[in-house]
Amino acid sequence: MSTAQRIVITGGTGFVGRAVCERLVAQLPGVRLVVPTRRLAAARSILTLPGVEPVVADVHNPAQAAALLTGADALVHLVAILHGSATAFDRVHVQLPQTLAAAARAAGVRRVVHVSALGVAADAPSAYLRSKAAGEAVWRASGLATTVLRPSVIFGRDDQFTNLFAQLLRLFPVMPLAGADARFQPVAVGDVAQAVVSSLLQADRVGAGVGAASTPLATIECAGPEVLTLRQIVQRIGQLAGCARPVIALPEAAGMLQAALLGLLPGQPLMSRDNLLSMRVPNVATSTLPGLASLGITPVGLDSLASHFNPRPAYQP
Repeated sequence: MSTAQRIVITGGTGFVGRAVCERLVAQLPGVRLVVPTRRLAAARSILTLPGVEPVVADVHNPAQAAALLTGADALVHLVAILHGSATAFDRVHVQLPQTLAAAARAAGVRRVVHVSALGVAADAPSAYLRSKAAGEAVWRASGLATTVLRPSVIFGRDDQFTNLFAQLLRLFPVMPLAGADARFQPVAVGDVAQAVVSSLLQADRVGAGVGAASTPLATIECAGPEVLTLRQIVQRIGQLAGCARPVIALPEAAGMLQAALLGLLPGQPLMSRDNLLSMRVPNVATSTLPGLASLGITPVGLDSLASHFNPRPAYQP
């Protein structure tokens, strides 16, 4: 992929999107990144990056999606939700890819990178995982040269996962935890962002692109170096943040009740019933699909957050 490119990044103002934008402008000199957003204020964190063009647009609208993708060389699709009804999951994870795929085909977009999730399957126990599997199927049927990235839980300095648990651990003497034995392979946001960039650069992984009679869909699992239970992750966060606490595992029935009560609170819940259903499926690499090593990436582990949670004090002579 040459450096003078126009790339549309849906979800570019989010946690993963910001990291992707930073990597792209650093590694592709002269790149133009078009980032659709419903509110320009949401794009403040990427406004200072060279070549980034925030555009007020509704990507669910077919006409606006078509206008965004006209003249684009590639599409990076990052939009996703973790909480919601089956209808909401379908709108975001299935209907939106359908809209974007149709617009991308019409515009002659050559490359697509779609970020999905580990554990997706049509018969998965949660609406989230089933909808993500259906979204992958949209790209598989689109005829577009597509790479699907399947990350485990993504962590980073600005995430809403490790930081929230650190806050809770500082507040409470013990941590009651639903899904404590669920298994994850936490992956750093920088490694996922690099996987996006590397997938764009390695265009030959997925064939000839638009117009090919049969365009294969490459699927790459994005997982960190450690397989950890949720209990171990929370304990590790407590150690890194200097606020280790006992973790009390809740049985699934109690966890479901806890999730239902959390769902009554304003804002995004810490954990929903659908999240707990998702945790019945191990969120780890299968080893049957290529991983980050296939893109030349050596992933870092949770301990890379040590300086974030427990920064060293300024030197005093």
